[in-house]
Amino acid sequence: MTVLSGEVLPAVPAPHGGVPTAGGAVDDELEELLREWLVSYASPHTRDAYQRDLRHWLGFLAGCGVDPLTEARRVHTHAWLRVQEAAGGASAATRARRLAAVSAFYSWLIAEDRTDRANPAAINPKQKPKTDPTRPSTAGLSRAQAEALLAAADADTGPQAARTAAIVALLLYTGLRVGELVGADVEQLGYDRNHRVLRFTAKGGGPHLVALPAPVTRRLDAYLAGRPDLTEARMPMLVGQAGARPRRPLVATTSGARVDRGAVWRLLRRLATTAKIPVKMSPHVLRHTCATLARDAGARLEDVQEQLGHADARTTRRYDHGGQRLDRAPAYTLAAYLTASDGHSAGPLLDHADR
Repeated sequence: MTVLSGEVLPAVPAPHGGVPTAGGAVDDELEELLREWLVSYASPHTRDAYQRDLRHWLGFLAGCGVDPLTEARRVHTHAWLRVQEAAGGASAATRARRLAAVSAFYSWLIAEDRTDRANPAAINPKQKPKTDPTRPSTAGLSRAQAEALLAAADADTGPQAARTAAIVALLLYTGLRVGELVGADVEQLGYDRNHRVLRFTAKGGGPHLVALPAPVTRRLDAYLAGRPDLTEARMPMLVGQAGARPRRPLVATTSGARVDRGAVWRLLRRLATTAKIPVKMSPHVLRHTCATLARDAGARLEDVQEQLGHADARTTRRYDHGGQRLDRAPAYTLAAYLTASDGHSAGPLLDHADR
């Protein structure tokens, strides 16, 4: 079987977005099972993420001539993981996430009595991709790089220059996931106890909101004010009201359609090139940057966790790239507290420039 040869096999995309099968054709049964499984997740962002991960697995099996319902075994899971590792395009965290999605799908099939086969993704924990919870795999920007990116966005030209500035500010200051950004509607903007906020359904399906500071609202208001589809006479009304119109995306194309994830990725990479930032830019880089710089500025871990919508503080710690820096060591804080009255310095011996 080709899958065992050690060759890197390309994933076979399904025609018209359908589920690929062993012959490369769309299997109606598998497509229906996938829909039934995904509908159990309330958050559209979770459904999108799981669907992308599962289609990666199905595409791999299709390229190997393996039926995912009747022939997939653990040996194929191991080969799939090795192929991703050899290709070098997927980090250990990405491979672990994809494996978890595939395992969840087959666990659902078993629980729903849709198959009597063992879960092919239920492999030995020691053989799963190893991730270091203390070392984030995604890059983060320094304060100077973040400021350079904002400056590049503000200096952008063209008909969508205002949108560019708004997108970068929203991602950097709030740490929104790209799916939350492109899935947001204008109606989700509002106020909460005199704070400008954006409400949305977060990963996991729960309601969430983020505060929008002045640097964000200034850019966002300038962008929305120039949107021809948001003039007063055509402002969207709440769904369910008489005369309700279709909801309007928070960030839109020139035709008023929703901006897709790929467009945001391309925008950020172009701006990074313009700003000469030597980082493989992505929306997730800005999410990590938001966490790190907020902590650098003195924000509590619990507050950053709440803003990013993490269920576990350990996840937030992984996003905080400054957590390993010695100048944040609690020893210095305690030393400053205990020696405040003796006039001696409690900080590091070297200046930042000497480190």
